[in-house]
Amino acid sequence: MAKKNLIGIDAAHAQQLSEKLNILLSNYQLFYINARGFHWNIAGNKFFELHAKFEELYDDAIIKVDEIAERILTLGHKPYHTFTKYLANASIKEVSDVSDGDTAVREVLQGFSVLLDIEREVLALAADANDEGTNALMSDYIREQEKLVWMYSAYLDE
Repeated sequence: MAKKNLIGIDAAHAQQLSEKLNILLSNYQLFYINARGFHWNIAGNKFFELHAKFEELYDDAIIKVDEIAERILTLGHKPYHTFTKYLANASIKEVSDVSDGDTAVREVLQGFSVLLDIEREVLALAADANDEGTNALMSDYIREQEKLVWMYSAYLDE
C-alpha cells in the first residue's frame, strides 16, 4: 500500500504537487513584484485608474503567495522562500521601469497566461491525487483570473 501523508494524500503525489506548487509560488512572487512596480511607476492619463488596479493585483497576489506556501506545508513539504529560488524557477521575468499603461497591462496579461497554465497543471495533478484542497484552490484562482484576463484585454481594446 502506498504511503500517505498526514492529510491522506499519497506521499508521491504530495511531493509532485508540492514541486509544481513551488513553481507556481515562484511565479506569483514575480507577478507580485511586477504589479508593485507598475503601481509605483505608472504615469499618463490613465494613472488613477491603473494605479488602483495594480494595487488590487499585488494585494491579491500576496494573499495567494501565502495560500500557496501554506498549501505546500499542508502537503508536508517546504515552500521556497528566497528570491534566488523564485528567479530560478519562475517563467515570469522581472519587468522594470514600465510607466506606460498599455505596456504594463500587456505584461499583466502575459503573467496571467503563465499563472493559468501552471494552475491548470496543478489542477490536473490534484485531480489525479484526489486532493480536493489543492483542487478547490486552483479552481478559485482560475475562475478569478479568467475574468481578469477578459477585463484587462477589454482595456486594451479601447
